[in-house]
Order: sequence, then C-alpha cells, then structure tokens
Amino acid sequence: MGNDISFPRQQARTQRFTVGAPRTFAVAADGSRVFFLRPATATSRANGLWELNTATGVERLLVDPAALLTDPEDLPAEEKARRERTRESGAGIVGYALSRDAAVASFTLSGRLFVADLEKGGVRELQTRGDVIDPRVDPTGSRVAYVTRGTLRVVELDSGEDFAVAVPDGEDVTFGLAEFIAAEEMSRYRGYWWEPDGTRLIAARVNNASVQRWYIADPANPGSAATEIAYPAAGTTNAAVSLHVVSMDGTFVPVLLEFDYLNDVHWSSGGAPLITTQSRDQRTRKIYSLAAETGSVTELVTETDPTWIEVTGGAPAWTPDGRLVRIVGSGDEYALQVGDDVLTEGLQVRRVLDVADDSILVAASADDPTQVHVYAVSATHTEQLSTEDGVHSAVRSGETVVLISSSLDYFGAKVTVGKHEIESWADTPVLKASPRMLVLGERGLRAALLLPSDHVPGTKLPVLMDPYGGPHAQRVVSSQNAFLAPQWLADQGFAVIVADGRGTPGRGLAWERAIAFDFAGATLEDQVGALQAAAAQEPDLDLTRVAIRGWSYGGYLSALAVLRRPDVFHAGIAGAPVTDWRLYDTHYTERYLGHPDDKPDVYDSNSLIADADKLSRPLMIIHGLADDNVVAAHTLRLSSALLAAGRPHTVLPLSGVTHMTPQEQVAENLLLLQVDFLKQALS
Repeated sequence: MGNDISFPRQQARTQRFTVGAPRTFAVAADGSRVFFLRPATATSRANGLWELNTATGVERLLVDPAALLTDPEDLPAEEKARRERTRESGAGIVGYALSRDAAVASFTLSGRLFVADLEKGGVRELQTRGDVIDPRVDPTGSRVAYVTRGTLRVVELDSGEDFAVAVPDGEDVTFGLAEFIAAEEMSRYRGYWWEPDGTRLIAARVNNASVQRWYIADPANPGSAATEIAYPAAGTTNAAVSLHVVSMDGTFVPVLLEFDYLNDVHWSSGGAPLITTQSRDQRTRKIYSLAAETGSVTELVTETDPTWIEVTGGAPAWTPDGRLVRIVGSGDEYALQVGDDVLTEGLQVRRVLDVADDSILVAASADDPTQVHVYAVSATHTEQLSTEDGVHSAVRSGETVVLISSSLDYFGAKVTVGKHEIESWADTPVLKASPRMLVLGERGLRAALLLPSDHVPGTKLPVLMDPYGGPHAQRVVSSQNAFLAPQWLADQGFAVIVADGRGTPGRGLAWERAIAFDFAGATLEDQVGALQAAAAQEPDLDLTRVAIRGWSYGGYLSALAVLRRPDVFHAGIAGAPVTDWRLYDTHYTERYLGHPDDKPDVYDSNSLIADADKLSRPLMIIHGLADDNVVAAHTLRLSSALLAAGRPHTVLPLSGVTHMTPQEQVAENLLLLQVDFLKQALS
C-alpha cells in the first residue's frame, strides 16, 4: 500500500492494521508444528490455515479458502451475531479446532463444514444438515460436532453419518451455543465441550423464553423487518442455562446443578469435568466437579467477595496430576493458586495461558500496569519468559512456546517460536506514534501524551482527552499500535491525552473496585485529574480549549464530562454511549452498580438523561443503528431529553452499523468528521 494514502483510510482498510498479521496460534502436542491463521498471500484479505515447522522455520500454507469457495463469503445470521460478540472482523477462516495429535483440523467457511488432513494433506467438505456454527473436531480426530439451528449434531469422519445429539425442546431453546451474556461479558464463546476420549460431550442448553425482546430496525430500509433480539437488560430475567452430558449412542444425562451464571466448563485428562458458576450478584463463585455418568456434582470451592468476583481467563483448570488451578485474590493481588498453595507474589495475574506438568504459564503485570509479561510458574520458582518491554502473550505445548509480543518500539505484533519469527504481512502505518508515557497525580494514573509531530515548543495546543476509562479495558499499554489513532489526532493540531483511571485492569483488586456504585464519580474524576496533572508537566497544554472523545464506555464518559464538568471540558464526542444504565445488560451493569430494584438512586446518579438540561457545551453523539450491544435507544433518549430541554447538539446516526463500525468508508469518515467538529467547537 503506497504512502500517499491517508492514515484514516489506511486504518479503516486494514481493519486497524490486523489484516495480514498472523493470529490464532496452536501448537502440536509434540511441539514439532505451530499452526496459525494468515491470508493465503500478502495481497489477500481472507485468512488461510498455515503451519510452521519448528525445527526448520519453514512456513507452509495448508488451507487456502479461495480454493474452497467460488462465491463471495456469505455468513449465516447466527455466525454474524457470534462474530459481533467476539469483535471478529476477519474474513476466510477465523477459527479452527485441532485433534489432540494435530492430524485433523475442522473449520467453517460461509456456513459450510470443512476438515483438513494435516499429515497427509488435503481438505474435504462434509455434508451437513444446515448452516454450521462453531465446528469442533473431537480430541481423537474421529468426528466433528457442530451447531445448526440450535441443534447440536455430530458427523463421523469415516462414514459421513450425521446425527443429532441434542435437539431443542422449544422454539427459544438452543444446545451448544453461548448465550448473549456469556459471549458479551464473560468471554465464553462456546456452548459445548468434548470429553478427552471423544465419546461424550457436555452441552449447554439455553432457554431464552423469559428474556425480554427488543427490536433493532433499519430506518434506512423501511421495507425490511426489524431484527428481534433477546436482550437481558439490568434487572430483567436472564436466559435459563443448564448443562447436559450427551453421548454418541443417544444417552442424555442432565447435570444436577442450578446456577445464575455459567462462567466456564473444563474437561481434561487431569480430572473430572470442572464447572464454574457465579451468583446473580457476582459475589459468590463456586467450582464443582462433575460425575459425567450420573450428572451429580461435588462442590470443590466456594469463593466470596463483598463487591464482586472477576471471571478469570484460563482457570479454573486441572493440572495433569489432578491439582486445581485458580486465579484468586491474595491481599490486593490477583495470584496464581495451585491446590492449597499460592505460587505468585508481586504480580497481578491476568490469565492462565497453559497448564503443564512442570509449570503453569501465565500473563501478568508487575510494577508497571502498562506492561504484560509471560511467566512460567512452578512450586519452586517463577521465570519471566518475555524479556523486552511491552505487552506479551503466549501459546505453549511441551517445550515449544509461541511468544506474541508488541512494543512501543515497533509496529504490530512480533511472533517468535524459539529462533524463528513468523512473518507478518500487515501493512506498515504511514505514521509513527511517539507517546510520552506518564505517571500522574497522587493516584499514579497511567497516561500517554501525544503532541503533533511538528510541534514547536512554546506553542499552545488545544487538548483532546481520548479515553475508554472504564472497567475491563486498558488504553495505556506499551504498544505502538495502541497509539496510532491518537497520534494522527495529535497531528491534526491537538495535544492528545489517553489516561486509564480507577477500574481499569492490571493494578489490583482495590483499584478495580474503587468504581463500585460510582461510575460517574470515580472515572470522571480521574480524567480531570489526569488532565490537570499533565498540564502541570507540559506547559503547552491550553486548558481553556479541552475536548473529550470516546466510544462505548468512553462515549458515556465523554457525554458525562461535558454535562457535569463544563468548567473543564469545552466539547465532547460520544460514540455509542450508554446513557441509561437500566438499558445495558445484566452481568456487566449489576456487577458494578448492583440490581436496579435495590439501588435505583445509584442508577439515576450514574445515568445521563436527567442531566440533559445542564448541557452548555458542543456535543456530538454518534451511534450505529444496528448496534445490538449498546442499542441506539441510548442516544435517541438522550437526544430527546436534550431537545426537550432546548439544548442544541449534534446526532450522527450510522445506518446499518453495529458496535464495531468495521465498514471502511464509515470508519474513515468518522475520524475526519470528528476532527472537523472538534476544530469548530474549540475555535
């Protein structure tokens, strides 16, 4: 791609510089091969399946989607919804499953099921009974399970026999799929799990009958019917989820357990299946072992917390010798515990990456929350495997470790396997970010300050705060790609500040829980504090011209800022903002604000509608009308209240756009329109 292209167009066309980058790694059990997804050619956009020989470093294309599909990709509606939950914007093969010996891979293209022979070569399509969702080959490589129209089915690889193992018993019932809340808020994107010997499955039954229905219309196409979604808003009924053990011979054993939330299921050779659940208020987490033959469960651990317990990635799990692996609160740290022993100290463990006989691989932060490193933890020592500053993750099997690293010093992710580096075909950005990493104020807020590339010291600059600012997400990380868009904004003539306040991950339990029942107070106060502390360090920041922009929680924070602190913020852009927390989902909202029936005042004080008559600054609100996460009603209700209060504002509706805004032209023009609005508002 030539250097004459603008950054907004380049960022949109490359889907934030992810097209062409290797991703979705897996390692063969013997460590001899690493599998990953990457486009078949450097000029293609559709991901193929690749293999790296770890001895020679030779990369080989195993599956080219262009050889399998003659028509343009056509995704089933259920797959589009699943990708919205996972924020998946890729094309071609976007996920795959391997047999235990890495001889067979299963994947889907345009709702069709394919399997690849990874030893002898060759790909074949399996005939199925409908559009395929989430196919997973069993550990032995003998059969593939998949979901179609809510039915969990299995197809035998040798005979091609296709049969149902769990059939819905109602029109609102599905088997084998994650419910909305699990996928959107718990990072559980699957609804069935194979037994290690491939003879049985644990399947989640989801009944949405009691979940309220909302309707997402397309006003630009009035002839199209509205899309019905089951949306469990705060205080309303969730989907009813239960578990069942299903066998290839038709045996169907209900799991004798009731729960509010199913966090995860873990079935490995280390022990009986593990089931992790949460209470509705998320102050209790229970871990059970399951007797698959009878459906009976044994409670192993009950954890409680007066505020909430986080869902932890990669754990609970078994070690190969049958010890329970957990991430637990230990003082103010998220620590790794194996059996009865806490094995880490001085680390904030973010997730478990791999569990092996001799060590457990974790991603964790030490003193600097902007960095995430990979550690191998055992009973006797902890070894840091990532050596350069940055953000790291890993995939491991046996002695082979795939290290995925990003840094402020280079673009994109660097993927290394021993002495070999997997090639990336991602586009090189037309600009380089130069963030000044800051620690601000008495709370030690982590922030980044970006000035125009041609800035002359002594020249005053309008300030643009560019936060997410809410729980579960960090913007201030030691990664070049994280600051590309902020640098482009700075180059338009702004001093851009990205700041992470209380509630963001990586700084311990107390830091995260400081926002309990107080989104509006804590997160806004920290943005103001970061701004003022940064201005004390950088005299060229003009505090008489300050704007704020953000998306999702950042959009909420931006609207909140101009409504409640117009003395500090002189203009705001709110993208896909939550404006009334009663309209957002159960698991997220109730964790932080409680149940709306119990704490109506908390919901009122943290929502924005009642503040409409306070608006005295320019405000642009942007919303995708097809958004099924933060629905457009949030923006429309705030706009109606602002109009009723006689407060001028700008609304930019995006027809056909969801929460992700992946469309190239829309994403490019959104940046350009925002800059124009900010320059006029601050002039």
